[in-house]
Amino acid sequence: MAINRRLWLAGAAAAPLFIRHARAADVPRFAHGIASGQPQAETLVLWTMLTGTDLPPEVSVKWELAEDEAFTRVAARGEETARVAEHHSVHAEPAGLKPARGYFYRFQALGQQSPVGRTRTAPARDAVVDRLSFTITSCQRWDAGHWAAWRDVVAQAPELVMFLGDYIYEYGANLAPADAPRRHEGGKVRTLAAYRARYAQYKSDPALQAAHAFAPWLLVWDDHEVDNDYAGLQGQDLQVDFAAQRAAAYQAYWEFMPLSRAQRPSNGQMRMHGRLDWGRLARIHLLDDRQMRDAQACPRANRGGGSNTVRADDCPALLDPKRTLLGAEQERWLAEGWSLDQPWNLLGQQTLMARASWEPLAEHGGRFWTDGWDGYPAARERLLGVVAERKVPGVVVLGGDVHANYVASLKPGGYAAWDDPKVPVVASEFCGTSISSLGLPQDRLDVARRVNPHLLHARSDQRGHVMFTLDRRKLAAELRVVNDALDPASASAVQGRFFVEAGRPGPQPA
Repeated sequence: MAINRRLWLAGAAAAPLFIRHARAADVPRFAHGIASGQPQAETLVLWTMLTGTDLPPEVSVKWELAEDEAFTRVAARGEETARVAEHHSVHAEPAGLKPARGYFYRFQALGQQSPVGRTRTAPARDAVVDRLSFTITSCQRWDAGHWAAWRDVVAQAPELVMFLGDYIYEYGANLAPADAPRRHEGGKVRTLAAYRARYAQYKSDPALQAAHAFAPWLLVWDDHEVDNDYAGLQGQDLQVDFAAQRAAAYQAYWEFMPLSRAQRPSNGQMRMHGRLDWGRLARIHLLDDRQMRDAQACPRANRGGGSNTVRADDCPALLDPKRTLLGAEQERWLAEGWSLDQPWNLLGQQTLMARASWEPLAEHGGRFWTDGWDGYPAARERLLGVVAERKVPGVVVLGGDVHANYVASLKPGGYAAWDDPKVPVVASEFCGTSISSLGLPQDRLDVARRVNPHLLHARSDQRGHVMFTLDRRKLAAELRVVNDALDPASASAVQGRFFVEAGRPGPQPA
């Protein structure tokens, strides 16, 4: 699909694109931009949200989807009602579209027209597909840096953007360091009004708006969309009103994301996991590792909830075979849904799956962070055990959360199995660094690499995204990082390149 790349790059550096459509005297009605997501072969989701303090309870919003940027070949059009109960968000779902087709879209309401976005549908399930380009992103803490990484996402022109969690951070302005490049507005977020305000602040960033408008997104959440280290219905601080807080957070998340109306939260719950077939090339699985998980084992005594870093010998609960990160129902859903007739299975989830002990296992059984997969080793063993038993082809685990670029080979079995050369590699992993959130000191990752030989790459000192090109023979990965995360116009560079061959699990340096 032809695209004026300069227009999109300019949008990432300049004022939001709605300005060129609005009369100077008008209140901007599309100040949060536009987005698309959840692409299927014949449908997808088009999103926007009306803005302004004078909005009536219900507003009619028209939308158009066209095959050309001039909208001379309109493929679908419709009208939605933006309601105050849903924060005047719009989730339009055009149907009957052509598979594997690029489209342009726009909205109109209250005498104003939105910017024009570009999107695309997925190929039909039985279609022969030559390639797919996509990127993984995560962890865009507002007060940690600027978002030049989103400018680079647009420059790389992926067909899909996968956002793997921590779209917002719930922290108050008081937690920012004195030299923070920008600050959160307000205190710690716990109410629906506060979550909405925090999303509005994040959505004001022009680089993020441009990335949303450039390509369809697939999304999963992590903890900071609700509360740091939350697990199921337990908050980090064991707050008694956490169920209401989580329900408010889920409502705001749905309102501000390009998600379908079928995903609208109900009774404080919301389905996030799902899957998408990209023709005969790949099946994409998306997981939710927050809503149904067991609480973290052996929390800090002074906190009561949340994560900890513990030695395995001091925390027998780590090895409880009943503990789950995904919940029993989601575990079954994934085990039953692997594709055996496509060369690739891409698993989009929140965090690092590879074992990452901070000490040799000979010293007290190893030392592990309890919020990630290392805190739920039996659940990881079940997942990778199914991959090994069923010989699932082309499993590539994609993650974020830990604010570092990790590249790893994955093995089934308990902690010790990862050091056993007789245990085969069954999958590959690329855990991407953050858009802006700061990582651990690099010397700690250097130690981890020495005691975890399956970690081929570990860098926590740079921000960015991971760009992938997939065909039937190979997955190529490019770890792209910005030169200066404090500069909104920073240039980008390549930290490393790796590839995975179809039929040969495990990444290799390119």
